[in-house]
Amino acid sequence: MNILVIGGGGREHTLIWKLRQSPQVEKLYAAPGNPGMKNTTCVPLLTPEAMAEFAVLNHIDLTMVGPEAPLCDGIVDIFRARRLRIVGPDRAAARLEGSKAFGKRFMLDHGIPTAAGETFTDAAAAEAYVRQQGAPIVIKADGLAAGKGVIVAQTLAEALEGVRQCFGGAFGDAGRTVVVEECLTGEEASILALTDGETILPLASSQDHKRVGDGDTGPNTGGMGAYSPAPVVTEQLWDAIRREVLDRFLAGCRREKLDYRGIIYAGIMVTPTGPKVIEFNVRFGDPETQAVLMRMDSDLAEALAATADRRLKEITLEWSPDPAVCVVMAAGGYPGAYAKGKPITGLAEAEQTGATVFHAGTCLDLEGRLVTNGGRVLGVTAKGKTLKAAITAAYRAVDCIHWDGAFCRRDIATKAFSHLT
Repeated sequence: MNILVIGGGGREHTLIWKLRQSPQVEKLYAAPGNPGMKNTTCVPLLTPEAMAEFAVLNHIDLTMVGPEAPLCDGIVDIFRARRLRIVGPDRAAARLEGSKAFGKRFMLDHGIPTAAGETFTDAAAAEAYVRQQGAPIVIKADGLAAGKGVIVAQTLAEALEGVRQCFGGAFGDAGRTVVVEECLTGEEASILALTDGETILPLASSQDHKRVGDGDTGPNTGGMGAYSPAPVVTEQLWDAIRREVLDRFLAGCRREKLDYRGIIYAGIMVTPTGPKVIEFNVRFGDPETQAVLMRMDSDLAEALAATADRRLKEITLEWSPDPAVCVVMAAGGYPGAYAKGKPITGLAEAEQTGATVFHAGTCLDLEGRLVTNGGRVLGVTAKGKTLKAAITAAYRAVDCIHWDGAFCRRDIATKAFSHLT
């Protein structure tokens, strides 16, 4: 197969890395890709229509969409109209992530456990509801807001300010509709699954670290690290997630006739009363993908092809028992303002330790040097026979890599030890 991966971050580098291991793959393309994708043809990211034409001209057998924005823009509809195989939900189904209001309504309609909440298009009504409910409370801009449209307000004043920010244009068109919901407490877990609309196949569990600082302090980010498996997801909890979340999600897609052939990501809060869905995402998580695919022993290309062809029931996924840990190295100032163009050194030394370094925000400068080009720059990922060994291996590689202002969290995966005997 010739496979095209849409995207250029750490998630897409990981997909390329895993797909290259398949004997079924002949040639890999990435749009736009990144410098870490060796033996991959990187091409410009064009409009969905132009990407479909590229797929025709280059005999692409399967396209995998990484980020949420192209999915919400309808790239899957355009490809399928030309009878091109593509993995991802169509535009209508992608609203599960593209619209917080749609996702909340879907969960409530189909009995999927989630936070109680209401949706508003009027600021005064939203503020009145916030005052009635009190704090802590969560304010969500309805649409895509580059991960910045969710405000977990600990005080009433913060909540009201969050409502004003949304309706005041702080998140652009995403804030025209606002979802206000209860603040769930507990420990989070990330559940990814493949679905072809008829079968749903869970991947290994993982846990993300969203806050920028050790001990889950500071502002939210796109993710500062992840590990798999997440021991908070016990066998008993897995059973509940399958029954109450994944099976009901699939049934809901069928009832609403959503063409969903792709990845569904359920952000789960493990509460005292069971799992509750914080939100659905319609693509692989980042950096969860780095940790999860590091442990996958099965052929990803075959699983994705089966997803596109509605024959997922034929697939069984095998997993390494060894834990994997991904530590994100970020640019100084992230998630706020940060500089670009800082030369990166030590990657070869890091990979000599046995770790794998996935590029997220890198590029080559005019002199051909690898430099920083984003907030989250690298995802340093390693496996180990034990979680402690995987953590040690990941940080051993991290300590080989340098650029001006580089930083990372130093407590990735340590939360798991409270669940391990």
